[in-house]
Amino acid sequence: MKSIYVGNLPFSATEDQTRDMFAAYGEVTSVKFIMDRETGRFRGFGFVEMDDAGAAEAVRALNGSDFGGRTLKVNEAKPREERGPRW
Repeated sequence: MKSIYVGNLPFSATEDQTRDMFAAYGEVTSVKFIMDRETGRFRGFGFVEMDDAGAAEAVRALNGSDFGGRTLKVNEAKPREERGPRW
């Protein structure tokens, strides 16, 4: 399984719409939108997890495409860096 970063999503987007968009390229196992921990509002990006072959095709096809009037930024997710304590 590959994790794909999906940025610049419209704030009106839903996880189901995002799943449907990526499902055209392979089996989607999960979609996770990132929410602001203080306000609980969607931050405009998320992650899609899907099979390796479908992930590569989805990145090629969807990066730079229009979704809800916004140009998507789609690439393979990088491992999260360790962050120090928040003071």
